[in-house]
Amino acid sequence: MSQSQRIFLWSITAALGGFLFGFDTAVISGVEQTLQSLWNLSDAEHGLTISVALIGTVIGAMTGGIPAERLGRKRTLFWIGVIYLGASLGTALAPTWGFFFFFRLLGGLGVGASSVAAPMYISEISPAKSRGLLVALFQFNVVLGILIAYVSNYFLQNFGAEPWRWMLGVQAIPSLIFLVTVLYIPESPRWLLLKKGKVAEAKEVLNMIDPETADATLATLQQHADQPQTVSLFSGKYNTPIMLAVLFAFFNQVSGINAILYYAPRIFEMTGLGKSSALLSSAGVGLVNLIFTMISMNLIDRFGRRTLMLVGSVGLIVMLGLVTRAFYLEEFNGLSVPLFLFGYIAFFGFSQGAVIWVFISEIFPNEVRSSGQALGSFTHWIMAAIITYTFPYLTGQFGPAASFMFFTVMMILQLLFVWKLMPETKGTSLEQIERTFVGH
Repeated sequence: MSQSQRIFLWSITAALGGFLFGFDTAVISGVEQTLQSLWNLSDAEHGLTISVALIGTVIGAMTGGIPAERLGRKRTLFWIGVIYLGASLGTALAPTWGFFFFFRLLGGLGVGASSVAAPMYISEISPAKSRGLLVALFQFNVVLGILIAYVSNYFLQNFGAEPWRWMLGVQAIPSLIFLVTVLYIPESPRWLLLKKGKVAEAKEVLNMIDPETADATLATLQQHADQPQTVSLFSGKYNTPIMLAVLFAFFNQVSGINAILYYAPRIFEMTGLGKSSALLSSAGVGLVNLIFTMISMNLIDRFGRRTLMLVGSVGLIVMLGLVTRAFYLEEFNGLSVPLFLFGYIAFFGFSQGAVIWVFISEIFPNEVRSSGQALGSFTHWIMAAIITYTFPYLTGQFGPAASFMFFTVMMILQLLFVWKLMPETKGTSLEQIERTFVGH
């Protein structure tokens, strides 16, 4: 097996955590209306049932850096797989709302922790020249998981006496695959050296990654390990990467992406589509997301993170503006709104979707990468929880046009952020990026 094939295999294994992340996120869209009627949930209870996974995700993101630091990236990924497996079986077999609620929360913990550990692991075992592509495999797996969830929901919608249980339970299969395959990847060389002082083991992994740069990377890491370490993320030394990570994650969610992914069938039904057509249109959302994430993966190391974000921000503004206009004027000509939303998903997958986990995993120094990644993920998921919980209420109170107008305005602000503040990180080693941001 060649060096590049080996690294790709390690990366795609870790990125399977992203597949489970995406599947878990999107699968609820096919069952949320059934669950509301099954347990006679009020709108508030229903919103909490859908967003409880995001509450778990916030907790998982906030704390996911702790096991990644203490246990290592590899062991953390293994236990994330255990959580995914338990959550998928628990929600599928839930006899009561409370039981379902608990296991949905547990699944959220796995999502949050995987959004910290998997991109961080991949960034630390990737050569600088292909780091964007390899870390973007995580997002590719996220959108693949979303697509498979939508397609699975469509084909299982009439399966058995209680189709919703099958929709949720099928996630146990990829969870088990992830659990087994993660046992065969090596530990991060940066964690081995900087956290455990295992120089020989770190060098062995670095040689497998790139024998030409292994000695130089090892020397840099050893020099870094010998220096006094500032271990507090909020010491003031890391203000620039903190600001970039928080703003990037904030804009990711105020684009409205999770509102659309969670409530896609409901949004499409607002435009007059029947339930089955709405589910099929949701699968279309997943397919478009996958295609444009793949396109972005092949361009991110060539044109850079910032260029993709500039193009994507403009496209998101246009598409969200068109959706806002359609709902405001109630002009639902055929599939106009679904087509605009497909366009929105295309630009999101091309930019924010593919770039977020790459960018946040790159900009923090080695000594605070796990806590920095956790902060970025925490910001992403706390905003996701807020948007997902409030979207049905605000749409009911003020109409869908107002909700999509808010998302449009936020994307205008994102464009200004990318234009004025976002730096380019392509083709640069993690240690070089660190020297740029924190002035080493």
